[in-house]
Parts: sequence; structure tokens; C-alpha cells
Amino acid sequence: MNSKQRQVRRLTRRNALKILGSAIGLPVSILGVRNFASSPMLVQWHGEALGAEASLSLWHPNPRVARQAVIMIGSELRRLESIFSLYQTDSEILRLNKEGKLSLPSREFVEVLDVSAKIYNVSDRAFDPTIQPLWDLYSKHFSAERSNNATLETERIVAACKLVSFAEVEVGSQAINFTRKGMALSLNGIAQGYITDYITDLLRNEGFDNAMVEMGETRALGAAPDGQPFIVNLMNPIQPSLIDRSVSLTNEALSVSGGYGMLFSERGAHHIFDPLTGNSANRLLDVSVIAPSAVIADGLSTAIYVAGEQAAKNIIGSYPSARATLTRVDGSTIQL
Repeated sequence: MNSKQRQVRRLTRRNALKILGSAIGLPVSILGVRNFASSPMLVQWHGEALGAEASLSLWHPNPRVARQAVIMIGSELRRLESIFSLYQTDSEILRLNKEGKLSLPSREFVEVLDVSAKIYNVSDRAFDPTIQPLWDLYSKHFSAERSNNATLETERIVAACKLVSFAEVEVGSQAINFTRKGMALSLNGIAQGYITDYITDLLRNEGFDNAMVEMGETRALGAAPDGQPFIVNLMNPIQPSLIDRSVSLTNEALSVSGGYGMLFSERGAHHIFDPLTGNSANRLLDVSVIAPSAVIADGLSTAIYVAGEQAAKNIIGSYPSARATLTRVDGSTIQL
């Protein structure tokens, strides 16, 4: 097996979702402008947010206004990444993980942790942002030479699980603290949704009525300019080359969680962990959640994917405005 094959195999959410507007497609290109019917004009941007592919589709009668909004959004993305990125050595989350405490956290960091706490509680710990020790364990193990199909020792998983407990995180406006040495946060299951909401709200405040925002999660601002909903095609979790189903979005957000998003090994170890067992969750193939906000859709899709079908009704029932579609391991689906 060559070195490329030994690397962690990644399947981005862009490969799991194909976004279509009412007759729009997102081209693989940087900022561009074209006519949509008559007026308004469409301006598009493609880039990255928290290591994931990101895109914007904005409609405005004056494309210069839209381009200025894109520049402003780029600045805000850099600021938000300085809070949530696990790849920036001086980000707030990495400083917290390294030192076990963080003084004067940003408002955005505290807000994400507050939302996380509610989903942690309603999911009975299925959603737990302190799973970073498990991520580190799996990533290091399966990135090592000749370990792609090697079994990860149970003792090491149990040891990592002892560091996983969101109840041991003290959150306040003045400080965030871990009460146990060696703990670490990963907000990959919710921060992208928060950023998606933040950018959507920013656009609304700037006077935009029609936009499709994807910052790792997907949110529609309004509808397409012709008044029809944005259509999002979801790919089949068993055969990603096939379209499984379509959903309509108008002023709603969508998140999809599935183990195929990032595989550590050919045996199926992946990046969404059950915090109670330390193993990759395997009760479902994938979960899609539609909710008024992307941060809620993001957290709920992860929580339900981990918790499974039996617990899903109680979890989604805590958020009356949200709805979920679960794909069972046999390929059948259930809607809640």
C-alpha cells in the first residue's frame, strides 16, 4: 500500500451534498457574476472555512454591493477561524486545549458552548464536544505506517474515553476551564453551523434577501430570486455517485452527518465517535436535519447519528421546529 493510500481518506460535505438553486448550480470557480433572469445579479464565491469547502451565492441588483459583502465576509471568516480553528496554533480553542483554561473567551466561543451544552443534555451525552482525545488517538494510530487496518487496542480507547465529558467543562464569560487534565475540545460538530448562521445573519443585516450560504453546513436566506425554494440534492450514503433524495429550503438550514465524511481505515473507523464507547458510531448510515438555524441542524445531526434511531425521537422532539431523516444500515429511511 503506498503512502497516499495510507493517508486518512476524506470525503467532504461538498461530495455528500449537491446544491441547486431554482435553476442554479454552483460552479467550481472563484468570484463570478452572471445574470439571473433580469434582475438581481448573482455573485458567487468559493473558498474554505474551518478546513471545509465553503461557498456563497448572493443575489443583489448591484453586483458591486455583493462583491463588497464578500470582502467583508472574508474578513469575518478569518476572525471566526481565529476562535474555532484546530489548525491555527494561536486560536482560542487550541489555546484552551493546550493550557486547560482560557481567560476572557470571545462571545462567539461562549455562545457555541452554550448551544452545545443543551444538545449534550437532550442527547444524553451522544453529542459531546470533548471527543478531541479520541480524534487524536484515532488519527495518530491510523496515520502510522502499516496501521490502516490495524486494530486499535481497547485499553487505549478506554483511556481516551476517561478524558471525554462535557460536564467537566466550566463555561463563563470570564473564563473557560477543564476540570480534568488532558481534556480537549473539538467543535467540528457544531462550529461550522454557527459560522453558517453568522454569515447568513450578516448578509440579512446588510440588506440581502436571497442567498445560499455554505460554510460546512448549508443555510438558505430567503428563497431563490424567482420565488421558488432552493433545492438541495442529497447523495446516497451507500453509493455517493447517486442522488438519494432532494429537499427544499426557504429560510432554513440543512446539516448531514455520516461516517463516510472521513474514514480512518478500510474497516470503517471514521470521525464521528460515540463518546460512551470510544468507537466510531455505527447505528445509522447518515442523518440529515433541517432546522431554522444551521448551528442547531449541525449539532442535532451529529447527536442523532451517534445516538441512533431509538433515541432520535426524544432528541428531535426537544426542537419542535426541526425535522430529521435517518438512513438505517439497511438503506431504508425514516422521517421524524
